[in-house]
Amino acid sequence: MPLTDLEIRKAKPREKRYTLCDGKGLNLEIRPSGSKAWYLRYKESGKERTLVLGSYPAMSLADARSRRDELKDGASGLGLRAHSLPTFQAVAREWLENQSGHWVPGHAANVRQMLEAWLFPTIGNRPLKEITAPELLAALRPIEDKGHIETARRTRQVFSLVARYGVAIGACDFDVSAALVGALKPHTVKPMAALTKTEDIWRLIQAMREYKGSLVVRTALWFSLYTLARPGEVRHAEWQEIDLEKAAWSIPAEKMKRRTPHIVPLCRQAVELLKELYPKTGRGTYVFPSARSPKGKEPMSNNAIRTALRRMGFTNEEMTAHGFRSLGSTRLNEMGFRPDVIEAALAHTQSGVRGIYNRAEYLEERRSMLQEFADWIAGMATPANLQAQVFHRPVD
Repeated sequence: MPLTDLEIRKAKPREKRYTLCDGKGLNLEIRPSGSKAWYLRYKESGKERTLVLGSYPAMSLADARSRRDELKDGASGLGLRAHSLPTFQAVAREWLENQSGHWVPGHAANVRQMLEAWLFPTIGNRPLKEITAPELLAALRPIEDKGHIETARRTRQVFSLVARYGVAIGACDFDVSAALVGALKPHTVKPMAALTKTEDIWRLIQAMREYKGSLVVRTALWFSLYTLARPGEVRHAEWQEIDLEKAAWSIPAEKMKRRTPHIVPLCRQAVELLKELYPKTGRGTYVFPSARSPKGKEPMSNNAIRTALRRMGFTNEEMTAHGFRSLGSTRLNEMGFRPDVIEAALAHTQSGVRGIYNRAEYLEERRSMLQEFADWIAGMATPANLQAQVFHRPVD
């Protein structure tokens, strides 16, 4: 039986995606997220194909039927006209919607911005099936010409992911971006800027002690140093994840780069900082909310710590928000802590067979290690004392 608007509106999401059929190849897919999308099934050269028409309710039932009838060959009901091939933009948006729910906060926005800034304006309206390797290369060259070599490489990777999804749904036959391997300019990977020499760390600590910025930003700076968490994890920290009594911060899997939950033991200094901050931001969602979000419903800007470092006199080539992790990793290795414990503190996933079987969290060792690190930071006084403060733990 043909679908009705009432039936479509009442269709609720289930644990797995399912389909409602309207007839003549037109189907409506309901996804676990609650989104709904129109598909048209047809045959081409004896093979079953699927064409994405649009999402509901942006495309109504009447519009979907009209589009179906427009695309179908009226005489036999078989085959689609050449102009009906799904465009790169249509497939990309479909892929993005399917993937965004599985990404950490901000990543979906970055991918969407990459598509809208570089690929949609040039090849967005082209049928994905007809896009050639030279055509894709021509779309990527302007990115390189602006000096954004890494962005060009990542944009090619995004196209590749969309194309592979397109192959899966029958929108294209293969990923043409594979032909571009070696055609783009090579990118030289530069490590995140970080201060790792003892004298430079002392300068940073002194500058942080004298920094006159807001309490939220000041606390975020020290919290980044004491926890060695990624900048995005710090910015999106929520009070409900913090247990001050147990001195622990439990980060859920969806916020982690590796999609696994992570517990950060909090040193005494970090707990004291949070207790001081709680009266100011504790009624909101985020520990470090945006200054433009009075009720704490939006996280701190991703430029807040970077800007604070610049105001303290450190250039982008000297220190970054991510640099706290490199600083901590370098110092902890010099202090003689076990590499496995350090890597666990940084939430790094080991590669190979060892990474599969070694799932130890070393929680108590990490707690002791981060406390010792924080105490070392607290003991930094004057340059004259630095040599005595650089110590090496005895190896067990």
